[in-house]
Amino acid sequence: MANVLPYRPKAGEIPTQPGVYRFRDASGRVLYVGKAKNLRARLSNYFAPLHTLHERTRRMVTTAAGVEWTVVGNEVEALQLEYTWIKEFDPPFNVMFKDDKSYPYMAVTLGDEAPRVLVTRNTKIRGARYFGPYPKKWAVDEVIELMIKAFPIRTCKDSDYKRAMQSGKPCFAGQIGRCFGPCSGKVTIEEHREAVKRFVSFMANQDRRMVAELVLEMKAASEEQNYELAARRRDQVVALEAVLEKSAVVLRESVDIDLFGIVHDELAAAVQLFVVRGGRIRGVRGWVVDKELHMSMAELVDSIVPQVYAEGLTPPREIVVPELPEDAPALESWLESRSPTKVRLRAAQRGDKAALLETANQNAGHALMLYKTRRSADFTSRSKALEDIQEALGMADAPLRMECYDVSHLSGTNIVASMVVFEDGLPRKDEYRRFNIPESTDDTDSIHRVLTRRLAYLAHPETEPDPIEVVTSDGVVEPAKRRKFSYSPNLLIVDGGQPQVAAAERALRESGVTGIQLCGIAKRLEEIWLPDSDFPVILPRNSEALFLIQRIRDEAHRFAITHQRTRRKRDIASVLGEVPGLGPARVRELLRHFGSVARLKLATSEEIAEVSGIGPTLAGAIRTHLDS
Repeated sequence: MANVLPYRPKAGEIPTQPGVYRFRDASGRVLYVGKAKNLRARLSNYFAPLHTLHERTRRMVTTAAGVEWTVVGNEVEALQLEYTWIKEFDPPFNVMFKDDKSYPYMAVTLGDEAPRVLVTRNTKIRGARYFGPYPKKWAVDEVIELMIKAFPIRTCKDSDYKRAMQSGKPCFAGQIGRCFGPCSGKVTIEEHREAVKRFVSFMANQDRRMVAELVLEMKAASEEQNYELAARRRDQVVALEAVLEKSAVVLRESVDIDLFGIVHDELAAAVQLFVVRGGRIRGVRGWVVDKELHMSMAELVDSIVPQVYAEGLTPPREIVVPELPEDAPALESWLESRSPTKVRLRAAQRGDKAALLETANQNAGHALMLYKTRRSADFTSRSKALEDIQEALGMADAPLRMECYDVSHLSGTNIVASMVVFEDGLPRKDEYRRFNIPESTDDTDSIHRVLTRRLAYLAHPETEPDPIEVVTSDGVVEPAKRRKFSYSPNLLIVDGGQPQVAAAERALRESGVTGIQLCGIAKRLEEIWLPDSDFPVILPRNSEALFLIQRIRDEAHRFAITHQRTRRKRDIASVLGEVPGLGPARVRELLRHFGSVARLKLATSEEIAEVSGIGPTLAGAIRTHLDS
């Protein structure tokens, strides 16, 4: 492969002004759209020597056949043009929204003669005031049901309203007590407008003073023995209290923010948007983004935020994100063009907003896990993944049984390994195995020793007891259970690159076992390595095959880490549990300071005394106990 791209422009040809660039393939299709404060500086990163580029970036620039750019006046214009082109060309190497469905809003059509309240996913109704988004339609319906009890306004369709106003006969919804506009014949247009004004004011601010005013009116009506009016005010108070209870108070009442929680891995990112108005969470929206190129958190923020507000959502005064993008001032200017107020982009570091951001991140993490689980559970996706793996690795058959191995240790101590099993693309947790490794020089040695032990069961199946038939008390003979550990996999995966694959291949060769395909997955670039191969196999970033292999690798890592932590805690408890005055908190502090019991055993009393909460006396007791 040539180290210089043939279409690379000369440095002097690229302007230094802000602009937007497009990479195209030989057929003219736009592969990637990006913006830059300085086009020459940004594009020079793509035309660095190919071996220095990130694998996914290298794949994009080698797929492309040319690059073009457009100079604009400033960074804000670049941001606007970038978004326009992404929507127009749908480039495969840009971020893709996997769940780009619209979310329901509550809308009040203030542009109408008699405004109505409705549930809609259309955010472009002329003159409408929107509240939300809400996670589900029923959530909007529930709030509307309560709000029209407090502030009765029109709910019927425009055609019913026109018919009722022309005929003088109440609309059908008004006849059954579901509409309270002028079309119901109960209020005038002016009186209805006043009710709409109070409806919108409460939804916008959720001010408890309005509840207090209704309570005063209720008491005054009761004292005047106007019990009918007092009952109406009572029902309004109950309804508004119910609306307030459904919106948890998380910040001060004067705070209006949108807060983005983002959790991502090598292939996808989950986003949780918390809409906070008047200090209350008024709406939650979540979706998943497919990542093509390697993207940092700041780059994800720079891509996701414009997508959200270009859809019609009005930016509030403050937007909280996990990390500020490089061109945060330009993004703020772009957001202000879509908002009636000044917009600030902030990264919360401490306080209530940081705590709420952590909650959003937890929700995003759960959403990402759920997305992966559902994607893995889909039969069509699993079948496609197995077929693609078979083709990519040149296997004779699809890998119906796959085993993946990972090694975990704590600074070279407490070394353990894990084996996880996937059959037909699904985990078989009853066949997982753990390995303890007393002494090992490095990861490659650990991989070799673990696989040597595992493959021995295939080379010498007699090492595992033969299955036996079980006879029940009724004399029924049940079939023998399969010997799980000696069941041969189609594909054996190790977590790592060329060194780990070479160690696994050596163990496979020494065992004499044949018919098993071997590969490794390197985490940094998500590339697949085969034995005796100088170049990795690159699976498409959005492919089901890579998704499945990544999930197996992650499961092996999780299983190994869990075992390693459990073993470490047990080791610590058994060694230090008998020292008087040494409780769990101090044991944790010792572990955090020294990393393991092995290192603690090598420490002097003076070194132990340096640990927070451990004085000279207790340090001496620990040293004496370790020496005994």
